[in-house]
Amino acid sequence: MPLKVCFSIAILSVCLAPLGCSAVDGAWFDLFNGKDTTGWKNPFDHGQVKVVDSEIHLISDNMFYLVTEREFGNFIFEGEVKLPEGEANSGFMFRCHVEPNNVFGYQAEVDGSERRWSGGLYDEGRRQWLWPSQSGRTTEQKYLAYEKESKAFFAKPEIAGAIKRHDWNLYRITCQGDTIKIEVNDVLITDIHDDLDARGPLGIQHHGEKGKTYKFRNLRIRELE
Repeated sequence: MPLKVCFSIAILSVCLAPLGCSAVDGAWFDLFNGKDTTGWKNPFDHGQVKVVDSEIHLISDNMFYLVTEREFGNFIFEGEVKLPEGEANSGFMFRCHVEPNNVFGYQAEVDGSERRWSGGLYDEGRRQWLWPSQSGRTTEQKYLAYEKESKAFFAKPEIAGAIKRHDWNLYRITCQGDTIKIEVNDVLITDIHDDLDARGPLGIQHHGEKGKTYKFRNLRIRELE
């Protein structure tokens, strides 16, 4: 795993532009206008989407994703998520693939369980966990050692405690070339290199718990060279 480097992001300007426009000179622009889901789509035959008080609420009895109509390659994305009470799990998809009733690819984990893997990187529908590693399908010592190291990393108090289970949580996802970084409430959790996908839509997830409402707000992006 590459050396983790803490950094701050200077916000040069804010562009309240519609989703169809391009970010110019590194400007931020909103992916969600706070009023409706313009620029987003639900590729599933199920799932209810509501806009309430400048928040996107996802409601369903089965897992589904709301995804952007646009694709993005190199970028810094920020978004806030609030999990429902009880059993809950969600994620932010990025550089993902969208088909009718199917979304797969990179996902920044939002983990509501005691496992505390929020900010980890999951490859939905393909390789599963990339960070922390789950190499149980092999007996090679180097992979088993990497798995042990990665799970120990998530057990650190500052990592396990990064997410606020009953409050809003700010996620920041940075993708540039094959570098992928995921921060949760300004704590860097994932910093790896992976080149399987270079571009794709962004998405937000309802994990499928019956009667639960998943909430998202302040979704914005700054495209990078």
